[in-house]
Amino acid sequence: MRILVMYATLMPVVIAGAANMIFTKTSLYRTHNSPMDGGKIFHDGKRILGDNKTWAGFFGMIAATVIAQVFWGMLTSSSDALSSRNELYKCFDNTLLFNTAAGAIFGLAYVLCELPNSFIKRRINIEPGRTAQGFKGLMFFMIDQIDSLLGVVLILALFSGLTVSQYIQYILLGALTHIALNTILYALKIRRNI
Repeated sequence: MRILVMYATLMPVVIAGAANMIFTKTSLYRTHNSPMDGGKIFHDGKRILGDNKTWAGFFGMIAATVIAQVFWGMLTSSSDALSSRNELYKCFDNTLLFNTAAGAIFGLAYVLCELPNSFIKRRINIEPGRTAQGFKGLMFFMIDQIDSLLGVVLILALFSGLTVSQYIQYILLGALTHIALNTILYALKIRRNI
């Protein structure tokens, strides 16, 4: 079943995203949450990225993805059901070195692909961590669900040769998973909005 293949392949990114969101609520994060834009203002008089895009969150997501990918690789190596469904391990050996590198690349793609969305939202006066109303709100709600996925799944496509159809399926499933995870984190009061 295709959904199982997708989850068997990208579960480390899902786990890392949740872990990083929890990390942003810790005292360690609060003492090291320097904004990536350094508080600088763009030529339009607005912040470049805003306070929510921090170096701690940036490197936290990369570290969380490396840890999750390594852990998932160990779990997968002891399960034929997971191993046979993982797109990465069809093309690469499930080794510590590969999982560390893949986790770092997936984590980097995740955080880099969120930045253009934050930049654009500051230009159109959507506050960091807030949602807009009406059509603009709906459009950015959808973009918020897939921005990081676009890069992560592109990396997966380069690693494993996904078709365009498979790429789109990963994005759609990822968006639904993102919404479900955000709903859970909102219910647990870890997120301020869905």
